[in-house]
Amino acid sequence: MLKVKTIIKSLINDIIMPPIGKMLGNADFTELSYVIQLEVVESADGVGDGNAEVANNYGLFINAIITFLIVAFSIFMVVKAYNKMKAKLEKVEKEAPASPPEPSIEEILLTEIRDLLKK
Repeated sequence: MLKVKTIIKSLINDIIMPPIGKMLGNADFTELSYVIQLEVVESADGVGDGNAEVANNYGLFINAIITFLIVAFSIFMVVKAYNKMKAKLEKVEKEAPASPPEPSIEEILLTEIRDLLKK
């Protein structure tokens, strides 16, 4: 399952997302974020407390939504194609002439008796 996930992630990030970003004006969603608190760097003289930046990375969320939609659409198309093939197969099976049922053992015996009586 891990390899499939890696392949899908690569397909989305390396093949599908660049054209989508180009269509949207070279937008790179991974860099989009809303900074709540800037990163405070501690200087050499001890000023600052060294806190990391606090930000909402909504660009990553947008990428996750786009990835989900692409995968969902792909699965939808596969299921739709499968159902279409299945319907065609069922139609072919219905159209095929059904062979007549084989006679029962009693009918076979009665036929043989009739043939013997005719002789």
